[in-house]
Amino acid sequence: MDLPWLTPAREAFCSQLISGQQGHAYLLGIHQGYGGMQLANTLAQASLCMAAPTQGGACGVCKSCQLFIAGNHPDCYQLEADGNQIKVDQVRELCQKLTATAQQGGRRVAVIKNCERLNTAAANALLKTLEEPGRETLLLLQSDTPSRLMATISSRCQRLHCQLPSREAVQEWLAAQFTLTSDVTWCLPVVGGPVDLLTALNDGRYEALIGLRKAWVQSLSSGHLCANLTNIDEKQVSDALKVLYVVLRQKLVKQKNADALINIKITKFAAKVMETYHSLSMMPNVNFMAVFQAFILEYQSLTTS
Repeated sequence: MDLPWLTPAREAFCSQLISGQQGHAYLLGIHQGYGGMQLANTLAQASLCMAAPTQGGACGVCKSCQLFIAGNHPDCYQLEADGNQIKVDQVRELCQKLTATAQQGGRRVAVIKNCERLNTAAANALLKTLEEPGRETLLLLQSDTPSRLMATISSRCQRLHCQLPSREAVQEWLAAQFTLTSDVTWCLPVVGGPVDLLTALNDGRYEALIGLRKAWVQSLSSGHLCANLTNIDEKQVSDALKVLYVVLRQKLVKQKNADALINIKITKFAAKVMETYHSLSMMPNVNFMAVFQAFILEYQSLTTS
Protein backbone atom coordinates (compact mmCIF):
# COMPACT_ATOMS: atom_id res chain seq x y z
CA MET A 1 0.00 0.00 0.00
CA ASP A 2 1.52 3.30 -1.09
CA LEU A 3 1.64 5.87 1.74
CA PRO A 4 3.17 8.95 0.11
CA TRP A 5 3.68 10.85 3.38
CA LEU A 6 6.26 8.23 4.45
CA THR A 7 8.46 8.75 1.37
CA PRO A 8 10.64 11.59 2.78
CA ALA A 9 11.46 9.58 5.94
CA ARG A 10 12.32 6.49 3.89
CA GLU A 11 14.50 8.48 1.51
CA ALA A 12 16.30 10.25 4.37
CA PHE A 13 17.11 6.90 6.01
CA CYS A 14 18.24 5.31 2.74
CA SER A 15 20.48 8.31 2.05
CA GLN A 16 22.17 7.61 5.37
CA LEU A 17 22.56 3.95 4.39
CA ILE A 18 24.13 4.92 1.05
CA SER A 19 26.61 7.26 2.73
CA GLY A 20 27.33 4.83 5.56
CA GLN A 21 26.20 7.38 8.13
CA GLN A 22 23.14 5.58 9.47
CA GLY A 23 22.60 5.50 13.22
CA HIS A 24 22.24 2.42 15.37
CA ALA A 25 18.80 3.26 16.82
CA TYR A 26 15.82 5.19 15.46
CA LEU A 27 12.59 6.23 17.14
CA LEU A 28 9.73 6.26 14.65
CA GLY A 29 7.08 8.30 16.43
CA ILE A 30 4.48 7.52 13.79
CA HIS A 31 1.17 5.91 14.69
CA GLN A 32 0.45 2.55 13.08
CA GLY A 33 -2.65 4.14 11.60
CA TYR A 34 -0.34 6.38 9.57
CA GLY A 35 1.89 3.46 8.60
CA GLY A 36 4.37 3.48 11.49
CA MET A 37 5.00 -0.26 11.35
CA GLN A 38 5.00 -0.24 7.56
CA LEU A 39 7.80 2.34 7.68
CA ALA A 40 9.70 0.37 10.33
CA ASN A 41 9.56 -2.78 8.22
CA THR A 42 10.51 -0.88 5.06
CA LEU A 43 13.63 0.47 6.80
CA ALA A 44 14.43 -2.95 8.26
CA GLN A 45 14.27 -4.58 4.83
CA ALA A 46 16.42 -1.84 3.29
CA SER A 47 19.01 -2.35 6.04
CA LEU A 48 19.16 -6.10 5.40
CA CYS A 49 19.07 -5.93 1.59
CA MET A 50 22.17 -7.49 -0.02
CA ALA A 51 22.02 -5.20 -3.06
CA ALA A 52 23.47 -1.71 -3.04
CA PRO A 53 20.87 0.48 -1.27
CA THR A 54 19.00 3.17 -3.18
CA GLN A 55 16.72 5.97 -2.03
CA GLY A 56 13.83 3.74 -3.10
CA GLY A 57 14.76 1.20 -0.45
CA ALA A 58 15.36 -2.54 -0.72
CA CYS A 59 15.72 -4.30 -4.08
CA GLY A 60 12.99 -6.84 -3.23
CA VAL A 61 14.65 -9.69 -5.16
CA CYS A 62 17.86 -10.68 -3.37
CA LYS A 63 17.93 -13.65 -0.98
CA SER A 64 17.75 -11.37 2.06
CA CYS A 65 14.72 -9.53 0.70
CA GLN A 66 12.97 -12.78 -0.14
CA LEU A 67 13.56 -14.06 3.39
CA PHE A 68 12.25 -10.79 4.81
CA ILE A 69 9.14 -10.80 2.60
CA ALA A 70 8.46 -14.39 3.66
CA GLY A 71 8.65 -13.29 7.29
CA ASN A 72 11.52 -15.56 8.29
CA HIS A 73 14.70 -13.54 7.96
CA PRO A 74 17.02 -15.01 10.63
CA ASP A 75 18.66 -11.64 11.42
CA CYS A 76 15.47 -9.63 11.85
CA TYR A 77 13.78 -9.75 15.25
CA GLN A 78 10.27 -8.44 15.89
CA LEU A 79 9.23 -7.54 19.42
CA GLU A 80 5.79 -6.47 20.65
CA ALA A 81 3.86 -6.37 23.89
CA ASP A 82 3.01 -9.56 25.73
CA GLY A 83 -0.46 -8.49 26.81
CA ASN A 84 -0.43 -4.81 27.68
CA GLN A 85 3.32 -4.46 28.29
CA ILE A 86 6.68 -5.30 26.79
CA LYS A 87 8.32 -7.20 29.64
CA VAL A 88 11.90 -7.39 30.83
CA ASP A 89 12.38 -11.06 29.89
CA GLN A 90 11.35 -10.27 26.31
CA VAL A 91 13.94 -7.50 26.09
CA ARG A 92 16.68 -9.59 27.66
CA GLU A 93 16.02 -12.35 25.13
CA LEU A 94 16.12 -9.83 22.27
CA CYS A 95 19.38 -8.28 23.48
CA GLN A 96 20.93 -11.73 23.74
CA LYS A 97 19.95 -12.51 20.15
CA LEU A 98 21.48 -9.24 18.95
CA THR A 99 24.88 -10.36 20.25
CA ALA A 100 24.92 -13.40 17.93
CA THR A 101 26.69 -13.37 14.57
CA ALA A 102 24.40 -12.42 11.69
CA GLN A 103 23.48 -15.58 9.78
CA GLN A 104 23.28 -13.74 6.46
CA GLY A 105 26.54 -11.91 7.01
CA GLY A 106 24.96 -8.43 7.16
CA ARG A 107 23.20 -6.49 9.88
CA ARG A 108 21.10 -7.67 12.76
CA VAL A 109 17.89 -5.64 13.00
CA ALA A 110 15.34 -5.40 15.81
CA VAL A 111 11.91 -3.86 15.24
CA ILE A 112 10.06 -2.97 18.45
CA LYS A 113 6.35 -2.29 17.97
CA ASN A 114 4.63 0.16 20.34
CA CYS A 115 7.83 0.74 22.29
CA GLU A 116 5.94 3.04 24.69
CA ARG A 117 4.64 -0.20 26.20
CA LEU A 118 8.08 -1.05 27.60
CA ASN A 119 7.64 -1.33 31.35
CA THR A 120 10.31 0.29 33.53
CA ALA A 121 12.38 -2.86 33.95
CA ALA A 122 12.22 -3.64 30.23
CA ALA A 123 13.21 -0.08 29.28
CA ASN A 124 16.18 -0.22 31.65
CA ALA A 125 17.22 -3.59 30.19
CA LEU A 126 17.20 -2.05 26.70
CA LEU A 127 19.37 0.92 27.67
CA LYS A 128 22.74 -0.87 27.53
CA THR A 129 22.03 -2.19 24.04
CA LEU A 130 20.98 1.29 22.91
CA GLU A 131 24.22 2.71 24.33
CA GLU A 132 26.49 -0.12 23.09
CA PRO A 133 24.57 -1.92 20.32
CA GLY A 134 27.49 -3.75 18.81
CA ARG A 135 28.72 -3.58 15.25
CA GLU A 136 26.18 -3.83 12.41
CA THR A 137 23.21 -3.72 14.80
CA LEU A 138 20.14 -1.58 14.14
CA LEU A 139 17.16 -0.97 16.43
CA LEU A 140 13.94 0.50 15.05
CA LEU A 141 11.49 1.58 17.76
CA GLN A 142 7.97 2.35 16.57
CA SER A 143 5.63 4.27 18.86
CA ASP A 144 2.00 5.35 18.54
CA THR A 145 2.49 7.81 21.42
CA PRO A 146 6.19 8.74 21.72
CA SER A 147 5.40 11.25 24.48
CA ARG A 148 4.66 8.27 26.76
CA LEU A 149 8.11 6.76 26.19
CA MET A 150 10.75 7.09 28.89
CA ALA A 151 13.12 9.98 28.19
CA THR A 152 16.13 7.73 28.74
CA ILE A 153 15.03 5.67 25.73
CA SER A 154 13.98 8.44 23.34
CA SER A 155 17.14 10.49 24.01
CA ARG A 156 19.30 7.61 22.77
CA CYS A 157 17.52 7.32 19.41
CA GLN A 158 17.70 9.34 16.24
CA ARG A 159 14.45 10.69 14.79
CA LEU A 160 13.27 10.63 11.19
CA HIS A 161 11.04 13.56 10.34
CA CYS A 162 7.70 12.60 8.87
CA GLN A 163 5.19 15.29 7.92
CA LEU A 164 1.80 13.73 8.42
CA PRO A 165 -0.85 14.50 5.80
CA SER A 166 -3.55 17.11 6.31
CA ARG A 167 -7.16 15.99 6.66
CA GLU A 168 -7.77 17.13 3.11
CA ALA A 169 -4.89 14.96 1.89
CA VAL A 170 -6.19 12.01 3.93
CA GLN A 171 -9.67 12.42 2.44
CA GLU A 172 -8.16 12.53 -1.05
CA TRP A 173 -6.04 9.42 -0.37
CA LEU A 174 -9.04 7.54 1.01
CA ALA A 175 -11.21 8.56 -1.96
CA ALA A 176 -8.67 6.86 -4.24
CA GLN A 177 -9.11 3.62 -2.28
CA PHE A 178 -12.81 3.69 -1.34
CA THR A 179 -16.02 5.28 -2.63
CA LEU A 180 -16.85 8.10 -0.22
CA THR A 181 -20.08 10.08 0.08
CA SER A 182 -19.01 12.36 2.94
CA ASP A 183 -15.98 13.58 4.88
CA VAL A 184 -14.92 10.67 7.10
CA THR A 185 -11.82 12.25 8.63
CA TRP A 186 -13.67 13.33 11.80
CA CYS A 187 -12.83 9.94 13.33
CA LEU A 188 -9.07 9.98 12.66
CA PRO A 189 -8.38 10.54 16.41
CA VAL A 190 -10.52 7.48 17.14
CA VAL A 191 -9.03 4.98 14.71
CA GLY A 192 -5.49 6.35 14.73
CA GLY A 193 -4.84 7.26 11.11
CA PRO A 194 -5.81 6.83 7.45
CA VAL A 195 -4.63 3.21 7.20
CA ASP A 196 -6.87 2.17 10.09
CA LEU A 197 -9.68 4.37 8.77
CA LEU A 198 -9.57 2.57 5.43
CA THR A 199 -9.84 -0.75 7.29
CA ALA A 200 -12.76 0.64 9.33
CA LEU A 201 -14.57 1.68 6.15
CA ASN A 202 -14.15 -1.80 4.70
CA ASP A 203 -15.08 -3.88 7.74
CA GLY A 204 -18.09 -1.91 9.04
CA ARG A 205 -16.38 -0.39 12.06
CA TYR A 206 -16.86 3.11 10.64
CA GLU A 207 -20.66 2.70 10.63
CA ALA A 208 -20.47 1.61 14.27
CA LEU A 209 -18.46 4.76 15.07
CA ILE A 210 -21.11 6.91 13.40
CA GLY A 211 -23.67 5.22 15.67
CA LEU A 212 -21.57 5.94 18.75
CA ARG A 213 -21.20 9.60 17.77
CA LYS A 214 -24.98 10.01 17.39
CA ALA A 215 -25.52 8.19 20.69
CA TRP A 216 -23.16 10.49 22.63
CA VAL A 217 -24.64 13.66 21.12
CA GLN A 218 -28.12 12.48 22.09
CA SER A 219 -27.06 11.33 25.57
CA LEU A 220 -25.15 14.52 26.42
CA SER A 221 -28.16 16.54 25.34
CA SER A 222 -30.76 14.51 27.23
CA GLY A 223 -28.69 13.61 30.29
CA HIS A 224 -29.50 9.90 29.91
CA LEU A 225 -27.70 6.98 28.29
CA CYS A 226 -29.40 6.14 25.02
CA ALA A 227 -29.88 2.55 23.89
CA ASN A 228 -26.87 2.48 21.54
CA LEU A 229 -24.54 3.07 24.49
CA THR A 230 -26.16 0.55 26.81
CA ASN A 231 -25.93 -2.21 24.20
CA ILE A 232 -22.24 -2.02 23.30
CA ASP A 233 -19.94 -4.94 24.09
CA GLU A 234 -16.66 -4.76 25.99
CA LYS A 235 -14.60 -4.50 22.79
CA GLN A 236 -16.39 -1.26 21.86
CA VAL A 237 -15.69 0.53 25.14
CA SER A 238 -12.39 1.97 23.87
CA ASP A 239 -14.07 3.28 20.73
CA ALA A 240 -16.93 4.74 22.78
CA LEU A 241 -14.55 6.70 25.02
CA LYS A 242 -12.51 8.02 22.10
CA VAL A 243 -15.68 9.03 20.22
CA LEU A 244 -16.87 10.88 23.32
CA TYR A 245 -13.56 12.76 23.36
CA VAL A 246 -14.00 13.73 19.69
CA VAL A 247 -17.59 14.87 20.31
CA LEU A 248 -16.42 17.07 23.20
CA ARG A 249 -13.62 18.58 21.10
CA GLN A 250 -16.06 19.30 18.27
CA LYS A 251 -18.38 21.03 20.74
CA LEU A 252 -15.52 23.30 21.77
CA VAL A 253 -14.88 24.23 18.14
CA LYS A 254 -18.54 24.96 17.48
CA GLN A 255 -19.02 27.05 20.62
CA LYS A 256 -15.64 28.83 20.73
CA ASN A 257 -17.47 32.10 21.44
CA ALA A 258 -19.34 30.62 24.40
CA ASP A 259 -18.57 31.24 28.05
CA ALA A 260 -14.78 30.83 28.46
CA LEU A 261 -15.10 29.20 31.88
CA ILE A 262 -17.44 26.52 30.57
CA ASN A 263 -15.08 25.82 27.65
CA ILE A 264 -12.19 25.40 30.08
CA LYS A 265 -14.29 22.93 32.07
CA ILE A 266 -15.16 20.98 28.93
CA THR A 267 -11.48 20.90 27.94
CA LYS A 268 -10.54 19.44 31.32
CA PHE A 269 -13.46 17.03 31.12
CA ALA A 270 -12.30 15.82 27.67
CA ALA A 271 -8.83 15.23 29.12
CA LYS A 272 -10.40 13.18 31.93
CA VAL A 273 -12.19 11.02 29.34
CA MET A 274 -8.88 10.29 27.62
CA GLU A 275 -7.21 9.52 30.94
CA THR A 276 -9.94 6.93 31.52
CA TYR A 277 -9.27 5.50 28.06
CA HIS A 278 -5.52 5.20 28.75
CA SER A 279 -6.28 3.51 32.08
CA LEU A 280 -8.52 0.83 30.56
CA SER A 281 -5.88 -1.90 30.79
CA MET A 282 -5.60 -1.26 34.54
CA MET A 283 -9.37 -1.30 35.16
CA PRO A 284 -10.59 -4.91 35.24
CA ASN A 285 -14.24 -5.67 35.96
CA VAL A 286 -15.38 -2.07 35.70
CA ASN A 287 -19.06 -1.28 35.16
CA PHE A 288 -18.61 0.88 32.08
CA MET A 289 -22.29 1.73 31.86
CA ALA A 290 -21.92 3.40 35.24
CA VAL A 291 -18.79 5.20 33.99
CA PHE A 292 -20.66 6.43 30.91
CA GLN A 293 -23.61 7.62 32.99
CA ALA A 294 -21.27 9.42 35.38
CA PHE A 295 -19.67 11.20 32.43
CA ILE A 296 -23.07 12.34 31.18
CA LEU A 297 -24.07 13.65 34.62
CA GLU A 298 -20.73 15.43 34.98
CA TYR A 299 -21.17 17.05 31.57
CA GLN A 300 -24.66 18.18 32.52
CA SER A 301 -23.43 19.73 35.75
CA LEU A 302 -20.52 21.63 34.24
CA THR A 303 -22.56 23.03 31.33
CA THR A 304 -25.53 24.12 33.45
CA SER A 305 -23.75 25.47 36.52
